[in-house]
Amino acid sequence: MRKSKDMSIYEASDFWDEHNFSESDDVTEVHDVKFSLSRKKYVGIDMEIYKKIRKEAQKQNKTEDALIGEWLRDKVSSAKR
Repeated sequence: MRKSKDMSIYEASDFWDEHNFSESDDVTEVHDVKFSLSRKKYVGIDMEIYKKIRKEAQKQNKTEDALIGEWLRDKVSSAKR
């Protein structure tokens, strides 16, 4: 069984859809989890462009969101100059 640390969020989601905590001896309950949410704006992307993004994200072992975010941050940074 692959350790969840090595999985993407999507792989982990699929894994836990088919498994439960009782199957694993090394899973413990966490009581105090702190996190902060950031607001996001979702935009539409042409499906052909999205397919290319998804393919590139898979090559880089990243999520599509992460790759698009990196590209947009780079573009915005270079536009400020």
